[in-house]
Amino acid sequence: MKKVIIIFSTIMIGFSLQSQETKENKNTKVTFEVDGICGMCKKRIETAALKSKGVKFALWDVKSHQLNLIIDSRKTTVETIQSSILRVGHDVVGLEDEKLVATTEAYRTVHSCCRYRDEVIVLDH
Repeated sequence: MKKVIIIFSTIMIGFSLQSQETKENKNTKVTFEVDGICGMCKKRIETAALKSKGVKFALWDVKSHQLNLIIDSRKTTVETIQSSILRVGHDVVGLEDEKLVATTEAYRTVHSCCRYRDEVIVLDH
């Protein structure tokens, strides 16, 4: 009887250890740069990111232009979030320093004070 209990306990411990090893870390921190210049841009960028399924936290800094995210990597990808931000009119510098530019139509939808491609408006801020 003791042998059966020892064997059963060993098997259960083995299954327990195996299930812990296969757990995937679902929360991933991601940071990349998004062009913008004001508080309205901040709200637009953060809202676009948070509307993507799997984004748990989004904070964009006006001065550094860094967007900090916590995402569930099982539900979304960085590329999906970046395309959401591009659709609302903001350019993105990707994780590998490639510049992703929003379409002209999307850029025209941003408020006139948010035209970050116009040097005069940027200098005004």
